[in-house]
Order: sequence, then structure tokens, then C-alpha cells
Amino acid sequence: MYVDEFDNLWRRMSRPFMDIEDIFEEFKDSTNAQTFGPYYYGYTATIGPDGKPVVKEYGNVRPGLLPTADTREPLVDVIVDDKEKALKIVAEMPGVEKKDIKIVVEGRTVNLDAEHEDKKYHTKVPIKHKVEEDSVKANYANGILEVRFKLKEEEKPKGKTVEVE
Repeated sequence: MYVDEFDNLWRRMSRPFMDIEDIFEEFKDSTNAQTFGPYYYGYTATIGPDGKPVVKEYGNVRPGLLPTADTREPLVDVIVDDKEKALKIVAEMPGVEKKDIKIVVEGRTVNLDAEHEDKKYHTKVPIKHKVEEDSVKANYANGILEVRFKLKEEEKPKGKTVEVE
């Protein structure tokens, strides 16, 4: 069953790469490549907590489209650490400095922005777990940004004993 799912998933993921060379040639011919570049596009594939594959798309080029902007979408991982009861968002943003990074938490979304000279990054990361918004901390070193939240304790339903009359 999972083998068929992976085969179908692999075929769907591979399809955009078949024409990617033509897309890059079109960009070179129609625009000044130094205006937008570098171009990148890809997928990350992991296994979710439920045992099913999770595929995420990233990049500043979508197959068949012009580059979305000179802003890059950083590669982002969302990690749940059950041992420390924390949620970590790890983003690769090389070429910027700590003071260039802006992090905004809006409800269940974290907006990450950074700009330094010709390096510009932007992404919106959805949060699927319940977290304590006031516990957020961030650090940046060697091109890696880590945003950390404490997970909220799951509220256990309160039961009530009912006597039979």
C-alpha cells in the first residue's frame, strides 16, 4: 500500500523536473539572469508522526512560471521535541545578520523576513501544534535561524462521577 503511494508521489514530484532545463533556458533568453538569480526549486520529503509521507515544496521558481521575486524562500524544518516539550522552527538564511531578521507571530503563523544587501528571504510557516506564544525565543548563528516555542500542555477532559438514583 505505502509502496504504491510512494511510487505515485515520486512520479508527481519528478514531473516538474523534466522540463526544468527548458524553463531555465527561457529565463536566460528572456531576462537578464543576474537580475533575478539564483534560481532554485525543490521538495523535502519526511515521514510524519502518523507514519505517512509529508512533502513540502520550496524555492523561488515554480515550474512553468517566472521567478516569484528576488526574494528567496528559505528551507524550513518544523520539529516537535517531545522530550523538551518544545516546537522548533529551523530556517536556513545564509548571508544575513541577526539585526536584519524580522520574526512576527500572527495567530498560528510565523512570518520570517530578512534582508541584507542582495540577500532577501521571506516565508510564512504555519504552526499546527498548540504553543505558548509568549514563550517564543529565537537565535541565529552561521546562517541558521532557530525559533523555539514551548508546547502547551494538552488539557485533559475533566470527568464527573454521576450517581445512579
